[in-house]
Amino acid sequence: MKDYIITSRQAGQRLDKFLMKVLKNAPSGFIHKMLRKKNITLNGRRADGSEKLCGEDHVRFWLSDETFEKFSGTSGSEETEGGKGDVFPVRKLDIIYEDENILLVNKPQGMLSQRAQKEDVSLCEYIIGYLMDSHQITGEELVTLRPSVCNRLDRNTSGIVAAGKTMAALQELSDAFKNRSIHKYYQCIVCGRIGRKERLDGYLVKDESINKVHVLDHMEKDAQRIITEYTPMKMGREFTLLEVLLVTGRSHQIRAHLASEGHPIAGDPKYGNRERNRELKEKYNIRCQLLHAGRLEMPAFDGKLRYLSGRIFTAPVPENFRKLEENI
Repeated sequence: MKDYIITSRQAGQRLDKFLMKVLKNAPSGFIHKMLRKKNITLNGRRADGSEKLCGEDHVRFWLSDETFEKFSGTSGSEETEGGKGDVFPVRKLDIIYEDENILLVNKPQGMLSQRAQKEDVSLCEYIIGYLMDSHQITGEELVTLRPSVCNRLDRNTSGIVAAGKTMAALQELSDAFKNRSIHKYYQCIVCGRIGRKERLDGYLVKDESINKVHVLDHMEKDAQRIITEYTPMKMGREFTLLEVLLVTGRSHQIRAHLASEGHPIAGDPKYGNRERNRELKEKYNIRCQLLHAGRLEMPAFDGKLRYLSGRIFTAPVPENFRKLEENI
């Protein structure tokens, strides 16, 4: 027999989803059979799996040790732990806001938001390492709750990444990013002079083989519509500081859209000006695009995160960005 008391962090997920994480090697048919036979119960009663779990709910597995170990992937003497084989290193994070539900991190250039390969270590792993090191989550909880980022930035784009620490927060934050009710503002330094506010409209096609996108002014097969708005904040002889509102959120959208207008982002190795990038590297040690997700405006939440409604969060730009900005 095995007992689980649902914590406030795990609350908000369906019972069947929870069970499939605990018994990760079990077919879904086996789990539903155990529910029907009351070999798995919720608060001492039969359940069908569609129930949404609440804090302090009691899930009991009336299974033999051998059966539980077989389907959970644990040995007889070891505790059930999430992420077995994963690495959750601890490093100092630039946390700009944290409460019991969410974490906002100013991601540095060069760090992945999420793993691209199994062996990668990304911001997600660093966040889990931080939460475990600060005793905010246990290995057992990681089986059924994996704190994670809810928005992604390119490896060499810096700025605010939002993460959910609880199941309810993950769901609400993810929905807000998906429906674009969270407004994301970026700062970037582009080549050339831009003197007025603009709204760019176009279509984007991605070439998966080279991980690069192309911007079109007309619709084609597999193209996605993109809308990018920008406002000049500071203009010099060679560069302009822009604030960009990402109306749609496509891969490499800001970088490719601005480059298609003749104003590539300074330092961008993929869409930028090679000669100008070489000069910036020599003079300012700039090795990647100066694109920074600097401001996040929260929508009107009506659930667990309603206390964040309307709040605005900002994050400072990296040092190399600041140095060029001062010299525009």
